[in-house]
Amino acid sequence: MTDKMIEVNGLRKRFGGHLALDGMTFGVHSGRITGFVGPNGAGKSTTMRVILGLDRAESGTALVGGVPYRSLKRPLTHVGSLLDAGALQPSRTARDHLLWLAHSQGLGRNRVEEVLEQAGLSAVARRRAGGFSLGMRQRLGIAAALLGDPWALLLDEPFNGMDPEGIVWMRGFLRSLAGQGRAVLVSSHLMGELQGTADHVVIVGRGRVIADSSVAGLLARASSGLVSLRTSSPEAAAVLTGAGASVREAEDGTLTVTGLTAEQIVSALSARGIPFAEVSAHRATLEQAYMDLTRDAVEFRAAEVSR
Repeated sequence: MTDKMIEVNGLRKRFGGHLALDGMTFGVHSGRITGFVGPNGAGKSTTMRVILGLDRAESGTALVGGVPYRSLKRPLTHVGSLLDAGALQPSRTARDHLLWLAHSQGLGRNRVEEVLEQAGLSAVARRRAGGFSLGMRQRLGIAAALLGDPWALLLDEPFNGMDPEGIVWMRGFLRSLAGQGRAVLVSSHLMGELQGTADHVVIVGRGRVIADSSVAGLLARASSGLVSLRTSSPEAAAVLTGAGASVREAEDGTLTVTGLTAEQIVSALSARGIPFAEVSAHRATLEQAYMDLTRDAVEFRAAEVSR
């Protein structure tokens, strides 16, 4: 694969009075998986549709290998996409669905058999797609995206509907695609899966980019100055807050502390005779980093449930 990329620069788009894209700008490089994440309504799906020429932006550009998607000849040989696993004719078999797509791009039957094998669908190729589970439809969508052996892939929520075996397969499959030099853009709400899969992440909110970073770099910044504490004492949080710290309690009872060093935490707790089992540098997860970055960019937020 050559060193190509998808370039999104300054996209703006409105739907009525709603500004869906507000200067969206980022790049998707070959040879790596780029996670594309953000709250509902952040502009992820609209951006992907603009890249694929399904929607038009009012301003800005979306280029695929240096040209607009609409300018590509035999586009499936350049970019493969999975936007909606349900977008198929349910009465067709998996093989016939792929043969129909292949014919539209001048691709042969042999390629259909290859992608069925890649997606793990050879054994069910003669089954009607309408009877497939969501996870199997996702696999069929992946097979369709690979038909033209493209250098770039855009996948919207590919983990949806996957069972544990399917999720493990998808992780390895995506990494293998990037390892072949392809540019892979993956939109997902499953932060744990992206943390273990993506090399880079683009976090968006309200139609614009909030963060554009390597996953490792983002987690390192999100972890800076955080200390994890395990204690059985219900007084620990109040003592640390009184010493000038900010304290957040996780569901497992672990306290995450900011504003004090590990040494200061030990000193404050020891001075009051508060027992503790562990004090260590905290490593943030992608979900925690994401929640912190998008706290003010959530457009649709449910009311908290009183207890």
